Amino acid sequence: MIRVLIVEDEPLIAEAHRAYLERVGGFEVVDAVGTAQEALRVVTTAAAGDDPVDLVLLDLGLPDARGVDLASALSGTRPDPDIIAITAQRDLATVRSAMSRGVLLYLIKPFTYAAFREKIEQYLRYRDALPAGTDAVSQRDVDRALAELRTADIRRSAKKGAAPETEDAVARAVRDSATGRTASEVAVEVGTSRVTAWRYLERLADDGTLDRTTEYGSAGRPQVRYRWRRR
Repeated sequence: MIRVLIVEDEPLIAEAHRAYLERVGGFEVVDAVGTAQEALRVVTTAAAGDDPVDLVLLDLGLPDARGVDLASALSGTRPDPDIIAITAQRDLATVRSAMSRGVLLYLIKPFTYAAFREKIEQYLRYRDALPAGTDAVSQRDVDRALAELRTADIRRSAKKGAAPETEDAVARAVRDSATGRTASEVAVEVGTSRVTAWRYLERLADDGTLDRTTEYGSAGRPQVRYRWRRR
């Protein structure tokens, strides 16, 4: 089992991380904390007890410190955990800073289960490329591991004819609405056709990110309203 620490100050999102990891399988959530101070304490305590944290899912927008500074601190622990940033911060300077401070992969909020799973599977391929139980690796091992981190995770979307940026915009439109959105409403907000919005909404509902509710009005055809699934 891969031991995971979730660092996220929004409890609902932290629970979503936990639920998604359970769906993927093979992970044990050691703890879920909301501050950098708590995260550093958990990692150092676990390392001292000879049962270290293997992976940290790190939100970069923490209340008591910059997430990139926590990434640096975590990289200084021994053994140091791998880090995947899961954050709403998408400016280039933050992305570059995070990657230079030990972050292996970067997932931008809001995201779907499919996007989360793709990142986790990419991370698993990276781990598998590095042989366990040895202190030395070959050049081939290093090249294979780095190739997995560089692999663009658009293969799944490309096969299904999906554009990641459109899926991201559709997901955000629903997540930011307290009452949910219909395909027509999403189409107006995102700037796509109703059919295109519907296609992405259905994909998000099929992978468990959204819930569907059919509404019957006094006249006309029933319409489907999509809501962000609260976990």
